[in-house]
Amino acid sequence: MRVAIIHDWLTEYAGAERVLEQILSCYPQADLYSVVDFMPAEKREFLQGKPSHTSFIQRLPFARTRFRKYLALMPLAVEQFDLSSYEIVLSSNHAVAKGVITGPDQLHICYVHSPIRYAWDLQHQYLAETGLNQGIKGWIARLILHYMRIWDVRTANNVDHFISNSHFIARRIWKTYRRKATVIYPPVDILKFSLHENKDDFYLAASRLVPYKKMHLIAEAFAAMPERRLIIIGDGPEMQKVKKNSGANVTVMGYQPCDVICDYMQRAKAYILAAEEDFGIAPLEAQACGTPVIAFGKGAALETIRGLDDEHPTGVFFLEQTAQSIQTGITRFELESARILPAACRENASRFASAIFGTKFRELVHAKWRQFQLSLKKTHQTK
Repeated sequence: MRVAIIHDWLTEYAGAERVLEQILSCYPQADLYSVVDFMPAEKREFLQGKPSHTSFIQRLPFARTRFRKYLALMPLAVEQFDLSSYEIVLSSNHAVAKGVITGPDQLHICYVHSPIRYAWDLQHQYLAETGLNQGIKGWIARLILHYMRIWDVRTANNVDHFISNSHFIARRIWKTYRRKATVIYPPVDILKFSLHENKDDFYLAASRLVPYKKMHLIAEAFAAMPERRLIIIGDGPEMQKVKKNSGANVTVMGYQPCDVICDYMQRAKAYILAAEEDFGIAPLEAQACGTPVIAFGKGAALETIRGLDDEHPTGVFFLEQTAQSIQTGITRFELESARILPAACRENASRFASAIFGTKFRELVHAKWRQFQLSLKKTHQTK
């Protein structure tokens, strides 16, 4: 089989790239395509030495730092990849990757991290958070997103089978494309994180500091509880907002390497998650360390964290994305923490181990390939 793998863009090593890493391990001889590739040299190890074929956007002015400004051109860019020589196309999609053009004799399987969230149900939130909800720029942004929605639905017809990273995203795929998806949870490298039963007296929030992560709300919640200590790890455009909302009991450490994050995850009393996650690998890494999670009770967190109604809970849910609701979750956690055992957290995380992902992904691709070949054979026999 000649296999092509298409990923939206390569600029950082985050959740989608961890999935890509495992797909590359499943098909090491595949060719890799991406709209742009500005992955720093020190983070390229996960690509296993594989070069990427990029689009014309790679060469446009300021693309290295502002490639997202070219969103309106990305559908055109991804359609220019000539994949006609491949038998199987695997797309890793949270924006435009599934829009590659394939023919009737090619099998296209798409792993969806999410349909373009800022073009669909989170459009109004995105426009408000980026200041594009009014004025001429706002109308231009709305027009571009309207065009993206039309293109996104049209190109869903070019996918033979969808895989989603959670049941939450499977529901979003059905709502958006009216297509069913097989759920294969993203890989969590639990072997990197060892069980640590003795906890220190601090809470941890580690994430990119971007609007939908709501890190400023976590900082605000702890600022109103000065007797509790919070460590925030991460960097991003919301850094100043997070610092502004932080009290003396909140330490904002900025970007930290993986070994530092792991150390804090192992020692934290609990990990705080305020985002509505499509999946969320970091909360599972925390559980792999034996660390409970206090999370916003919506999205895929309901699939990856066992709440207090479970016989073996691994965390506590709060109901609203507000500082007050986060405080309520923390208070409830402290009342019920004796029920949440580190070993139970570790056991729950083991359900999402990397090896499980690789096995399920290969099995599904090979099964769909056999079905596809049979359907082609029947078609030729009919002729």
